[in-house]
Amino acid sequence: MKIVIIGDGKVGHKLTTQLSEENYDVVLIDQNEGKLKEAVNKLDIFCITGNGADVDVQRQADVPHADLVIACASTDELNMLSCLLAKRLGARHTIARVRNPIYYRQIDLLKEDLHLSMAVNPERTAANEIARVLLFPETSKVETFMKGRVELVEFIVREDSALAGLSLAEVYRKFQIKILVCAVKRGQKIYIPDGEFILEKGDKMHIVAAHQDLKSFFRALGHRNAKVKKVLICGGGHVCFYLAMQLLQVGMQVKIIEQNMKRCEELCELLPKATVIHGDAANHDLLMEEGIHEADALIALTGMDEENIIMALFAKLQGVNKIVAKVNEDSRAQMVEGLGIDSIVSAKSATADAIMSYVRARNESASNVNVESVYQLLGGKVEALEFIIKCECSFTNVPLRELRIKKNNLIACIGRKRRIIIPNGEDHLEVGDSVVVVTMDHIDKFSDILE
Repeated sequence: MKIVIIGDGKVGHKLTTQLSEENYDVVLIDQNEGKLKEAVNKLDIFCITGNGADVDVQRQADVPHADLVIACASTDELNMLSCLLAKRLGARHTIARVRNPIYYRQIDLLKEDLHLSMAVNPERTAANEIARVLLFPETSKVETFMKGRVELVEFIVREDSALAGLSLAEVYRKFQIKILVCAVKRGQKIYIPDGEFILEKGDKMHIVAAHQDLKSFFRALGHRNAKVKKVLICGGGHVCFYLAMQLLQVGMQVKIIEQNMKRCEELCELLPKATVIHGDAANHDLLMEEGIHEADALIALTGMDEENIIMALFAKLQGVNKIVAKVNEDSRAQMVEGLGIDSIVSAKSATADAIMSYVRARNESASNVNVESVYQLLGGKVEALEFIIKCECSFTNVPLRELRIKKNNLIACIGRKRRIIIPNGEDHLEVGDSVVVVTMDHIDKFSDILE
């Protein structure tokens, strides 16, 4: 599959790295020659210096024969124009990063006129991720499958948790709720566990289940008063706007602290139900004055990773129950992991995941099964993929206990019509099923998990 990426910024670089590691044929276009030299030295890709909206540059990158062109340069206009030109030159599919809320509001019209296969809004994607975590405050990360009917959540076993010291088989027997623990991180080690695996305090678990079953599970663990009602958002950029809109719609109280006076005025007009404060959210006295100790959640969304980390740590000292920090730099996100901040969100990673799902879904190697969505877990060491079985094949209508599944691969969930099945050995796959697979290997098609 030949892929041309326009723009070597945060999203472009992450995508280029992931796609080249998975042996896609990648061409990267950027106007900064120095950045491209660095990319060539690290990755197995072809680079072209130039403007992605220049027809000659696109021809040089062989866009007319590209299966996919992804435009994630610095401006929306450049991205949309680049995709329009790519489509006219003969590229099969195009994806544009579109960040401006005004453009994104009318994206359906723009997609039609520009012949876009997909438009991605990093800030909206990140806001959706934060909103899901606030609706399930016990978790540090929530991904959804099967059009939102199934959730895969990240949950840390606390010192006082009833789970510590139990094997997974004992957990399933004790709670009698349809959940499946599909990945566990303990220190630096990652496990795809079986029923004999014994949980310890500090374990980072990934649990898959239907929404109601997860609620029942957390209730059974004693998490009864975790509902988020008052949210303090530090930083009033696009992520804040999209997030505040969602939170206000579900009845939460939202207070926003923003340093730029003009942006404060804009937010007051756009979000009349929110309280908007003009000031520096990194100011200790201001946070105390605005009632940080009364907030159920603090969301740090300024443009600087370091500021967000410091605010999150301060909120932890003040006893705020739920803390989310936007940290775009991967190395910083890994450093912060052990500091007790509940959730780290990256607009870059969320966007890359969305685009990778699209790329995998169009990979022609998957003939009898479609990839519907892909999420990277635990720093990319584990993947969760949703497949849709399109036709009868060697693994349909066979009891799962008879399928020889490779080590470190797990069938986590099956969606059949309106039913959600947490599978055991007696279950089987049928045509039309949605299947969630959790794997420590890189796989393109469902049959890759079979021996």
